[in-house]
Amino acid sequence: MEHVLQNFITALRGSGVRISVSESIDAMNAMKLMGYDNRQILKDSLSASLAKTSNEKEIFYSCFDRFFSPDGFSDPETDSISTPPIGPDKEDSPLAQMLISQDNTGLSILMRQAAEEIEISGIWFFTQKSMYVQRIIKGMGGEGLDRDIKRLSNEHDDYSKEKALLFKQARHLIFENVRDFVEQQFSLFAGSATEKMLEKYLRDVRLSNLEKRDFQRMHVIIKKMAKRLNNLHSRRRKSSKRGALDLKKTLRENVAYQGLIFDPQWKAKKIDRPDLVVLCDVSRSVEAIARFMLLFLYGLNEEVARISSFIFCSNLVEVSRIFEEYPVDQALERLQNGVGLGIMLGRTDYGQALLDFKENWMEKISNKTTVIILGDARNNYGDPQTSIMRLIQKRSKRIIWLNPEAPAFWGIDDSEMKKYLPYCYFARECNTINHLERVVDFLLSTRG
Repeated sequence: MEHVLQNFITALRGSGVRISVSESIDAMNAMKLMGYDNRQILKDSLSASLAKTSNEKEIFYSCFDRFFSPDGFSDPETDSISTPPIGPDKEDSPLAQMLISQDNTGLSILMRQAAEEIEISGIWFFTQKSMYVQRIIKGMGGEGLDRDIKRLSNEHDDYSKEKALLFKQARHLIFENVRDFVEQQFSLFAGSATEKMLEKYLRDVRLSNLEKRDFQRMHVIIKKMAKRLNNLHSRRRKSSKRGALDLKKTLRENVAYQGLIFDPQWKAKKIDRPDLVVLCDVSRSVEAIARFMLLFLYGLNEEVARISSFIFCSNLVEVSRIFEEYPVDQALERLQNGVGLGIMLGRTDYGQALLDFKENWMEKISNKTTVIILGDARNNYGDPQTSIMRLIQKRSKRIIWLNPEAPAFWGIDDSEMKKYLPYCYFARECNTINHLERVVDFLLSTRG
């Protein structure tokens, strides 16, 4: 029954219900406590554990009714197959004997068991339907039924011919019922697979190629990724009995005990909050990537990172306060439009942006600061001001440059990327969400 509940939770998640691991455990405990003899009690107890909002309740009830619907075979009284007074023989296969006995409950259980053995929850595409139908029929013993039909067809008495005809009708009935069952399972599980495939596609697609209709979905993906990094890197390791033994500190602390180790000391690592200064080019060529970069960084809570954000095009302005005054989505729109920010959205000038930073915000840089620059380094043949890059390099912990262009295009035409490279701790091509996640994960993992 645990496997059935896992499949049901998979179907719920595919339908849009958010279910955590702890909620899955609660549902399992509720099922063990309440049992599954009473359908309504099972429905209510699982609903209390898994569905949290009114919308999720509606999805839950619909999904529950479809998942736990009485699948299987037609009722004998309404069945279109007229069964003559024929009894099972010893030579008949188990499936044939169940069909002759009209054991519809047993056939339903047999179909369910065959579906679980082939993991029906893995049905993702409509092209897989026929494959799963054939596999379930085979798992139920369809090959034995085919042998019975062949054996009886080769005999010449009327009883065998009539029985062979009955088995052929029953085989068609099995096919119809299994096909309906697979259709039902496809409607339950294909949504989850489609969502996973779409998320995988959006994580790998170039951000500059995204359409506006995908922005909201991308925001959801980024928030999930940022939450994962939050949970991973915001932990503080306690000093007691964690990590490797600190031998020197242990000996010092236990001198009073004449060499006996009563108080072992352990090496403990504390995760420091990164100090980040982010300079984002918001010119037309990289505005989409800058949007998602800022969204990603501000998905990390204040316990994980201290972030000072700047945007630039023809000049540079600080925008940290925008994220303090407005919700993230509204803040991103204001940054994109530049209304009331004092930014000039003309020709991109990296040199002027560096000059503005030197004159107004250089005190934000310390030896603990990581400077992240996001841009294509295309300076419209202006002065790149590499001397300021050298100054920032000396004052900061490191400079990381994220360039949406492939390295093959660095330094071509008006790109000043190769002039900036000597002052960077590292520079990476960065034009997908996966690229951003790896960079942020690196920043949060390295410290000291």
